[in-house]
Amino acid sequence: MSKKILITWWLWYLWSHTVLEFIKKDCDIVIVDNLSNSSIDVLEKLESIGWKKIKFYKCDIQDLSWIENIFQENNFDGVVHFAWLKAVGESCTEPYQYYDNNIYWSTILFRIMDKYHVQKIVFSSSATVYDSLKNDIPFHEDWYLKTINPYGTTKLVLEHILEDLASHRWWDVFCLRYFNPIWAHPSRLLWESPKDVPNNLLPFIFRVVVWEQNIVKVFGDTYPTPDGTGVRDYIHVMDLAEAHLLAYENIEKESFQICNIWTGKGTSVIEMIQMVSDVIWKKIPYEVVDKRSWDVAFSIADVTKVKKILWRECKRTIKQAIEDTWNFIQETNKSPISSFKRATDLIQILDKN
Repeated sequence: MSKKILITWWLWYLWSHTVLEFIKKDCDIVIVDNLSNSSIDVLEKLESIGWKKIKFYKCDIQDLSWIENIFQENNFDGVVHFAWLKAVGESCTEPYQYYDNNIYWSTILFRIMDKYHVQKIVFSSSATVYDSLKNDIPFHEDWYLKTINPYGTTKLVLEHILEDLASHRWWDVFCLRYFNPIWAHPSRLLWESPKDVPNNLLPFIFRVVVWEQNIVKVFGDTYPTPDGTGVRDYIHVMDLAEAHLLAYENIEKESFQICNIWTGKGTSVIEMIQMVSDVIWKKIPYEVVDKRSWDVAFSIADVTKVKKILWRECKRTIKQAIEDTWNFIQETNKSPISSFKRATDLIQILDKN
């Protein structure tokens, strides 16, 4: 598949892994990032792993002249669009920032795409669009949609906008709904140091593992789940990155498609803590604290549709992701000072995602 693909906000954790999957298929990748929450070092690592020079533009998506210039200079086949801001908790305290960055500036990008006749897009959506109260578990793509936080709202609004473009502007659109990607590239070369505040489970667990934090906070233990803690459908980041490539390869089967990209299996907070404990042979202390307003009891995907459309299942297990993480941390510990910094970098990667 020799195509020229624009990937937006590519230097973040998941995004950079997706770049490598497209490079494997001999695609020419053009990437845009303002480096506000990432590092140019990731570009060097990508080129080292992929053995290919990557065209990169440092600019803000809000700089319309720059974005238009990028489209003038490149004959794109399509776009993989991840939007920008992605922290659920932050979206609740800074909703207008999310509306502006994720919705308004995405529509500007879509307008420029249309102007230059680039009408294929794979969009990174989220399981936060599902109505967790009305729907049974697992969530199916055709079930009730209702968001409980601004981040989820931005994803749902963009899904509707892209469906309009598919219906009325003849676009080919593939939306991928997912939630918790974990771990990193098997080369162990690809990591970054994002600047935002951590708010995800696995990063907190590994902060305890590397003595950056004393105890894991469990947000609520009275949910209607087997052990009272929230249940999530985690997915290895490499499975998720591969799914983006497969989506692009199958984008023209229908004008508008939506698929869950998860394992179809749930893991509770307590189960995740225990799984990490089993892998590292160390008891991990935790304490139960108040629930967060944006959390739900269950978030598990029905994967029937993705198996039918993309002919794939997740190849990697959650335990494998945890083992990969622990092996990486152990390897970094061979050099006490620099290794601790690298282990901290890894935790920051997980924090971001």
